[in-house]
Amino acid sequence: MSPYSSRAIWCWPDFLFQPNRTVRNLWIAILLAAGLHLSEAGQPNFVLILADDLGWSDLHCQGSRFYQTPNLDRLASQGMRFTQAYSACTVCSPTRAALLTGKYPARLHLTDWIAGHVRPYAKLTVPDWTMHLPLEEITVAKALKPAGYASISIGKWHLGGPEFYPEKLGFEDNIAGCERGQPPSYFSPYGIQTLSDGPRGEFLSDRLTDEALKFIERNRANPFFIYLPHYAVHTPLMAKSNVVDKYQRSADPNYPQHNATYAALVESVDDSVGRIIRKLDDLGLRNNTVVIFTSDNGGLVLDDVTCNLGLRAGKGSAYEGGVRVPLLIDWPGNTKPGSTCNTPVISPDLYATILAIAGVKPAANQIVDGESLIPLLRKSGTLKRDSIFWHYPHYHPGGATPYSAIRQGDWKLIEFYEDHHVELYNLADDLQERNDLSKLKRRKTDVLRTKLQSWRVEIGAQSPTLNPAFDPFGDSPARR
Repeated sequence: MSPYSSRAIWCWPDFLFQPNRTVRNLWIAILLAAGLHLSEAGQPNFVLILADDLGWSDLHCQGSRFYQTPNLDRLASQGMRFTQAYSACTVCSPTRAALLTGKYPARLHLTDWIAGHVRPYAKLTVPDWTMHLPLEEITVAKALKPAGYASISIGKWHLGGPEFYPEKLGFEDNIAGCERGQPPSYFSPYGIQTLSDGPRGEFLSDRLTDEALKFIERNRANPFFIYLPHYAVHTPLMAKSNVVDKYQRSADPNYPQHNATYAALVESVDDSVGRIIRKLDDLGLRNNTVVIFTSDNGGLVLDDVTCNLGLRAGKGSAYEGGVRVPLLIDWPGNTKPGSTCNTPVISPDLYATILAIAGVKPAANQIVDGESLIPLLRKSGTLKRDSIFWHYPHYHPGGATPYSAIRQGDWKLIEFYEDHHVELYNLADDLQERNDLSKLKRRKTDVLRTKLQSWRVEIGAQSPTLNPAFDPFGDSPARR
């Protein structure tokens, strides 16, 4: 039985959890004909919305005075807002893989955006990493399928070519997911091979939302899992002209966030969330649907796209601006409206959480690095672990050189591979990571470094190696 709700569902017999969808649908149709409400049937639906490159402070409820996000703010007021949520990586593909499998990117050996940033003259050579999500991995969709869940991926995939598309990894359908990391155009014709073009000028965020609404309509009698990874707010920055004009009128060039086109893209994601929740309300499904919203990495600060207010750097960096992200979860009947959680959590936790809420146990011998957030969502307990980790043995224009990092309590340690120096920060006192304490807190530094190194060995993390072609002049920006 699903631990979805504290409501009494003891009277519903086992057929409501019947893996055979035809049988289950027949019984649900009988219940509906008898005037019983679907939300009383027990099995929760899941809508997981993933924004692309949306920064930690790119929502009004996260501190922005420029971006307007009324629907996401409302979602936060209805559920729980995590103030210290992290992406599994500072770039997109590894985080997506971690979210879908519950494993750290380092364990998957999928540690950079596909196909990565090539630096032939850099000091280190990156490892021979995996540029797709392996077919043997048990994704959320694959795990939920035996429990009778219908599933769909709508939007950006970026986890390999056609042989590794969503439908090969447990999803029943795939709309707009391919190997692309960004759309050629946000307006139809889109140039996305897995998405038919709409009327000329149709906007991509709207179209993906339309597809999600259709799926909800079709599966209102089934438990369902919607994975909606928006292409927005990734570059190229393109948005509806009237929305851009609105933000241009209110933009203050002296305020760190002032890019009107980016703001309009943020609004398109917010509109999507609002439309989906209204559809759930209209169909009477809202009280039986877990809605999760997050981002795949920190906001892009290059080219004046956005600013991660109060954090150092952005996407492609080892610092907080590269990995701290918004996370909102509304689990009706379980999360206290308007609650916040200050416990550090990370992308693989969402996998473990969805399975736990659905009452689905991992397969025998399946490794899940994430931990269920149910105790936090219900405010009934704490997490068992004391640390979370990152491993990025790559280079990125956002500033990253190969590094690993650990966060334990308020402490964060980063180890940089080029010269193996470490930096230590107390995030409670120094959120902007300005004051490196590694020399003053040597014991803490040694303890965290040892734990980080042990973790890398335990999960089989790949390491970069010295590059025989290293040329500090050849690796200048002009030659990259």
